[in-house]
Amino acid sequence: MSVLEVKGLCKNYPSFRLSDVSFSLEEGRITGFIGRNGAGKSTTLKSMLELVHPDAGEVRFFGLPFRGHELYVKRNIAFAAGDAAYYPRKKLRAITEVTKSFYPQWDDGAYRNFIENFGLDERKTPSQLSSGMKVKYSLALALSHHAKLVILDEPTSGLDPVSRDELLDVFMDLSAQGVTIFFSTHITSDLDKCADDIVFIRSGKIEAAGALEDLLAGYRVAQLAQGALTPELRAKARGVRRIRGGCDALFAAKDAPETGSRAATLEDIMTMTRDRTGAE
Repeated sequence: MSVLEVKGLCKNYPSFRLSDVSFSLEEGRITGFIGRNGAGKSTTLKSMLELVHPDAGEVRFFGLPFRGHELYVKRNIAFAAGDAAYYPRKKLRAITEVTKSFYPQWDDGAYRNFIENFGLDERKTPSQLSSGMKVKYSLALALSHHAKLVILDEPTSGLDPVSRDELLDVFMDLSAQGVTIFFSTHITSDLDKCADDIVFIRSGKIEAAGALEDLLAGYRVAQLAQGALTPELRAKARGVRRIRGGCDALFAAKDAPETGSRAATLEDIMTMTRDRTGAE
């Protein structure tokens, strides 16, 4: 049984459309949700949890539809967004006391460990925290009630490299305990360190979903000298990026030139893939 199943999720705005988004998450795996800014990552996460009302689609947590089982689902998942808003002048200690009352399985010991490891001072208010420390506080709350599924929107945004590494270690520890992690990010190097699977969204549509190694194996990058990008190669390329003296061209592995190509990185795939209309 999948921990999360998303089928045909749609959300329409005047200037953006989330279209037929479908993917699933398996227990105990870390999945990175990648895409450019504005690709639809946050809209997908908020639509899944009905923080915004989706126009179509089905979302099932632990085999159960979200609607009709909202209390059970919310008690067994953790969600934190980088833009989480707290009472700016309430002390963290007071905010925590209110938050923990919603979770019967709240673990004070786990919370204390996160507070200490993240270097948080509960005597401070959110208005006194840096952007990075606000993210850490959101994560401390989200991770302290033994959730089976952790969903995070840009959790490493605003964190320094050391803090990001520490957080990725937390993710891997939780995964080893059977917790499923799903987090959006545009920092692809974080995913190289910890992700098992990738969901790649492009212009509101799912471009690819599956194991990280399978996604990487499906693409190659060829470095071409000025003038070497022939019409035939351009037609096969999934994207082109100018570099000094020529260009990099992204190809499906089966279409890549036989010589002069290298393995693609996640950053290559995310930044170079054309959308379905052919636009760069």
